[in-house]
Formats: sequence, C-alpha cells, structure tokens
Amino acid sequence: MNSLKIVFAGTPEFAAIILDAILKTNHQVVAVFTQPDRPSGRGLKVLPSLVKQQAILHKIPVFQPSSLKLDGKYPDEALQAKHQFEQLDFDLMIVAAYGLLLPKWLLDRAEEKNYLGCINVHASLLPRWRGAAPIHRAIWSGDEMTGTTIMKMAEGLDTGPMIAMETMPIQSLDTTGTLHDRLAVQGARILIEVLNKVANGINVETMPQPANGVIYAEKIKKDEAKIHWDVDAIWIDRQIRALNPSLGASTTLDETVIKVWLSENISQLWKDSPSHQPGTVLNIDDLGICVSGKSGVVRLLEVQKAGAKRMMASQFAKSVQLKIGDVFV
Repeated sequence: MNSLKIVFAGTPEFAAIILDAILKTNHQVVAVFTQPDRPSGRGLKVLPSLVKQQAILHKIPVFQPSSLKLDGKYPDEALQAKHQFEQLDFDLMIVAAYGLLLPKWLLDRAEEKNYLGCINVHASLLPRWRGAAPIHRAIWSGDEMTGTTIMKMAEGLDTGPMIAMETMPIQSLDTTGTLHDRLAVQGARILIEVLNKVANGINVETMPQPANGVIYAEKIKKDEAKIHWDVDAIWIDRQIRALNPSLGASTTLDETVIKVWLSENISQLWKDSPSHQPGTVLNIDDLGICVSGKSGVVRLLEVQKAGAKRMMASQFAKSVQLKIGDVFV
C-alpha cells in the first residue's frame, strides 16, 4: 500500500488516540503541531500535551505556537509557524482537537499539497454540535445518537464539507469520558480508511453540510458545574454524566462541597411517590443515594468530598452518616 506524509495537529487525549492510530500504519507523520505546555493537575505542574509526548517518543518534530493568526495576539509566533509550515514536505494535514483556529494561509498551503487540504476528525454528527464541547453537549442535551464526522476544513468553525460520517448510540450510563473513548477509536478507524483511499489514488468525494440543524457546542464553563436540584431529574442526571471527567458536577451538603461523578435517572421507579423538596435524600442503599429533583428522582452512584478520593455513593453515605430527609443544595 502507498503511504502519505502527514502533518498532524492536536492536543488532548482524543487527538493522541487518533495520532497513535496513524503511527501504527505505514503512513509517516513528519511534523506535529500542538498547543504550548500548560499547568495541569492539582499541583499545576507545567506539562506537555499527550500529543507532544507521543511525538517526542517517536522522534517527530514538534511545533507549539500560541497562535497561527498573523494579525492576532502573537503575530511573531504565528509568522515563525508560517515559515516552519511552509518548509515542511507533506501530502496531507490531519487535525483533531487542536484547539487553535486554522487561518486561511495554512488552509491554502495544505490545499496546494492535496485537494482535501486539512482533514478534521470531529466528534459529532455535523452540523449538530460544531465547536469545542460536542461530546459534553450531546449527553447534556439528551441526544440518543452521536458519532464522528471526517471533514475537509474551511475557515469557519467546523463548517467544511463532509468526507465521511458514522453514527454511535449514547447509552443511558454514558459519561463524556466513556463516550469520548469510543468516539476517538471510531474516528481513528474512519480516518485511516480515508487516508488509505487517498494514498492509493482513490477519489474521495466531499459533501456540503446541511444548512439546517446547526448547533454550536460551547465550551463548558465553571459556573455550569453547580447542580440546581429544582429542575427535572432527567436534566440533573445528564449534567452529572456530561461533566465527568472534566470539571465534575457539584452540590453542597452541610456547607461541604461534594462532587458527583456518576448517576442514573430512576424517576420511573418513583412515579407514584409524593413530591418532595428538590435535593431531598429519599433513600439510601447499596446501589446509591436517591435524591429528588423538581420532578423525578436521580440516584447518585459515585461522589467525592473535597480532599478525598472518589467513592461509591453508598460508602459516602455511611462515612458522613447521611440520613433520609437530608437535603443537598
């Protein structure tokens, strides 16, 4: 099989899974663009991205501009990156969760190399959930289906024509973490199929995105973490699962902040019960802690006190002597 020389741009774990899949083929990654090293973890130690770590391990040149916009906040870095990019010998550019917008000069240069230019791996069924947090927003909005879109990049945010798409069901206990991992594997597989076609001279067609159904997946903000118990249980459950593992949904018990990492909506089991004050503990057993919403009931399955490890909700209830009738706020 023929091989391609690829420039790869990506930063977090999703991108690292895609890069790993490419590195296991006969295609050659000649350069990697990733975001600058940043403080990470509880100790805020400055660490390289997972993509950079992989690139170093495979002795691939790494470029880390703060911006690629020549008229942006870091014009000198962008200009240097432009010179570096123009010197690269490559056939195609692949982008996955890079985190920086690609300017016209880069898209044009990539298209000079190949009619597909820059190919992006995006974790949604475009045009639904363009933007930074497609997996979080799909779970939080109660989507039953998501998937991966392989697209040719354009100047707009995830607006380019589509090359390939594959669906994936969202399960009732899926978190952003579990869905992320499956989508990354799916995206890698579909991308490799596209790369192999390109390498063997097979024409890969593109299709414009539908004009209808465009929704933007805005980046998750810190103020979205707080659980408001005076909404329906189904919404609370989605929030908890959408914010796992990034950020984490939070509530308060006796003025102590509690992170809630996993839950399930069990409203159907409580459909004949009387209404209670939102946030009220209705039951505690080995399965977890049942808490009322404005309507319906959510069972907390995994929680975490500040400074402690994550634990099963039933174990947490025993440790703090939680009682039926206690209220989360």
